[in-house]
Amino acid sequence: MRVKLVLPRFTRSQGEPRRKINYSLWPPIGLATLAGYVRADDEVWIEDENVEPLEADDSPDLVGISVSVSGARRAYEIADHYRRRGVHVCLGGLHATAMPVEALRHADTVFLGPAEEAWPRFLGDFRARRPRRVYRSQVRCLADQPPARRDLIKTHLYLAPNALVVSRGCPHCCDFCSNSSFFRGGKAFYTQTVDQAMAEIERLPGRHLYFLDDHILGSEEFARALFGGMKGMGRTWQSAATVDSALRTDLLNRAVASGLRTLLVGFETISDRNLADYRKHQNLKCDYEEAVRRFHDAGVMVNATFVFGLDDDDESVFERTVEWALAQGIETATFHILTPYPGTRLYQRMAAEDRILTRNWDLYDTAHVVFQPARMSAAQLKAGRLRAHRDFYGWGSILKSAATHARLRDQLRHCVYTAGWGRFEALWDLIIRSGQVGRFSPLLTGVLAASGGPIRSRNGRRPVEGHRRQVVPAEALPPRPVQEALSQVHRGQL
Repeated sequence: MRVKLVLPRFTRSQGEPRRKINYSLWPPIGLATLAGYVRADDEVWIEDENVEPLEADDSPDLVGISVSVSGARRAYEIADHYRRRGVHVCLGGLHATAMPVEALRHADTVFLGPAEEAWPRFLGDFRARRPRRVYRSQVRCLADQPPARRDLIKTHLYLAPNALVVSRGCPHCCDFCSNSSFFRGGKAFYTQTVDQAMAEIERLPGRHLYFLDDHILGSEEFARALFGGMKGMGRTWQSAATVDSALRTDLLNRAVASGLRTLLVGFETISDRNLADYRKHQNLKCDYEEAVRRFHDAGVMVNATFVFGLDDDDESVFERTVEWALAQGIETATFHILTPYPGTRLYQRMAAEDRILTRNWDLYDTAHVVFQPARMSAAQLKAGRLRAHRDFYGWGSILKSAATHARLRDQLRHCVYTAGWGRFEALWDLIIRSGQVGRFSPLLTGVLAASGGPIRSRNGRRPVEGHRRQVVPAEALPPRPVQEALSQVHRGQL
């Protein structure tokens, strides 16, 4: 049997900062994991259309396509092409799970939810010539997962080829997160065994690792054992976690001792009212300034994510957010437009309020406005988000933020890392087009390895005057009916 696994091309927005490098960071490790379930005597290969042209003239027996919302249109084009050639086509992933009826119009089989248990069931049925139309995740467990087929990954095409996933999902349930629909009907967060994770790490060459987990610190028991096993291995690694992870100082220190150097942290908004409104409850109890200080004291650089367009946001949110981030000495930041992904509570609420402006999935990439904002126009939201990126990564801003650190070495590291990430889009594009982005992996590893040790602030950080995060006690927030009425006032409906 010949099996082809495809990651379709994502939407690329013209003029958008840092779009292309995002698609060349990590290989499609999920597809490589599915390839591990295919029998040794079968032929299987992976094509990532984001880093190489798709070979569309072949005729495998089976094609599996991962469908994200902003890649849905392209995924359907590829699926339709292969079905016309008589190939059995499978669609799975976030968007196929959220929109199964739509996906079934373009596929012979659709997978709902994570596929680690459903995919091998399907392969058995396909060999027996009785594949079903729909497979739904029934068991959430990674204990029997085979090693990812890394031999199928063209590592020279990725900046961080040593990507891995040791847990699935997230223990939280924010209204705008697509995980809330993808993992519905079973465990929302689960892990590999520590032995599995350690075996995968030991297989990987070099020093640098990138854990693609949504929340690497989501299970304290698992994380403690994993970091204990990694200590002394000489690895340097990056991942993602929530703001409240900073409160677990002992666990954070264990992560750093095992090689942690940067974390992607979802601050999302500096408004507590927004946090409560969108059920980002884990952030409500956190002092953001203290969280950044704790990350830096542990020696962890912060990649902060922010979302613009929540109902408490007006036009001042862009400047306030950037000024706050610069004052904290945050190394990198990504700014997103709120996007109501299909299947989420946010999407359901926006649809009920008739605020969805388009269902063109190409535009659901956090760079376009696809809903009616409450307190500004769609044009103001889009322009403000671009302005925030430009202002944060301006040379003056980089120097201003670096100056919050007390030591010269921390200031230099900040400038190199921040500028490298946000200032050289044209250079990154040239490198990516040359197909040699993997050659820069040692440079990334070197910068991260040199950043060990506490990142000391200059006399402690202070909130920016007039830009302090608004702290609203949860019990002081109005009940949901009142919040909905306030939203109608903002929209001019009352």
